[in-house]
Amino acid sequence: MTRKYFGTDGIRGTVGRAPITPDFVLRLAHAVGRVLKKSETRPRVLIGKDTRISGYMLESALESGFNSAGVDVVLLGPLPTPGVAYLTRAQRASLGVVISASHNAYPDNGIKFFSAQGTKLSDEWELAVEAALEEDPVWADSAQLGKARRLADAAGRYTEFCKSTFAYDLTLRGMKLVVDAAHGAAYQVAPQVFHELGADVSSIGCAPDGLNINKNVGATHPQALIEAVTKQGADYGIALDGDADRLQLVDASGRLFNGDELLYLMVRERIERGEKPEGVVGTLMTNKAIEIAIKRQGVAFVRAKVGDRYVLEELDKRGWLLGGEGSGHLLALDRHTTGDGIVSALQVLQACVRSGKGVAELLSDVALFPQTLINVRLAEGQDWQSNAAMAAATQAVEAELGDQGRVLIRASGTEPLLRVMVEASEAAQADRCAQSIVATLELA
Repeated sequence: MTRKYFGTDGIRGTVGRAPITPDFVLRLAHAVGRVLKKSETRPRVLIGKDTRISGYMLESALESGFNSAGVDVVLLGPLPTPGVAYLTRAQRASLGVVISASHNAYPDNGIKFFSAQGTKLSDEWELAVEAALEEDPVWADSAQLGKARRLADAAGRYTEFCKSTFAYDLTLRGMKLVVDAAHGAAYQVAPQVFHELGADVSSIGCAPDGLNINKNVGATHPQALIEAVTKQGADYGIALDGDADRLQLVDASGRLFNGDELLYLMVRERIERGEKPEGVVGTLMTNKAIEIAIKRQGVAFVRAKVGDRYVLEELDKRGWLLGGEGSGHLLALDRHTTGDGIVSALQVLQACVRSGKGVAELLSDVALFPQTLINVRLAEGQDWQSNAAMAAATQAVEAELGDQGRVLIRASGTEPLLRVMVEASEAAQADRCAQSIVATLELA
């Protein structure tokens, strides 16, 4: 069955337009509550949010919808998405709910869910919720209505969890960090975690006003962090996105390291500690140089579809622990059940402290292949999959690149775009080959 509302990461859209409206969100919570009550008599859900102004409205709608179905609610306030996942498991709750549109600007928002184990939920569960949405509501009678309360010190509890993922025999003392929380959910937690582990911390992107989340700061806009790190003479900069589940890192020279490179560094650190991973999961977009480098270490590497949920599914299927994507969604399943920007940063910094080397030195044996990515807005009604000229151009490019590059063409899952990516050993070659493929398409 095709899902009507759920995308690759919950339900997301522009606030005030279906489905991100208070009436729909109330109905959604009621439907989720009814699904939960099929297996529990008195479910309890946790609700966290990022710093968007619309979070207040959607939080109230969720609370009412759950209560109307006889489900108790615990409000966490602003908290990173992985913090909600952790507390759902730690509090033995039935479900975790996050109000966030991640790296999107403030006019957007979304709702995503975590299981009682702090993991993403299955397609079957989402389909059950969508089926319940089509049914008439069944309001609980007054004696059975759910209640709501706030969890004291949710941020403090999550802070302690993050610190517990860093080796107890190590410290960040002597390290100067700039932390950029994208004016998002980690604006309090992130600086506190690194400070309590001993680092000298300064921060940018930690003054949310409800409208500035991800605006010219954070993992999707790292230039502000690069400038802050070089100006302040810091050792590293940590850039998170609005809900703090992705990471980008900057070193003292202003060099930016993406998720592909940081994933490889985490693999190397495990090997050097004698914990050689059996395998690692990347995505269709993972740089080929990373695949080659991981395999050179004697570790298997496979690619999943783009999206951290697909990386997680592949890890679960194979029983592996490490995976991620270039955007900075990194998974270390022996540390957390979901991607966590703060925890990922601690794994990277732990590798630096333990080895006495900087990130650039630890990655000195890896040179990323240049990638050209062109987002093409197609003319309406164009069937790119049956375009013979594009197929011929793609085949010619693949023959030219051989095993020193690759082509990836895919439709965007969130926008009406076709993404054409070419990877080659030389940037000019990647750009020329990508342009030759795009030239065969009719643009909007």
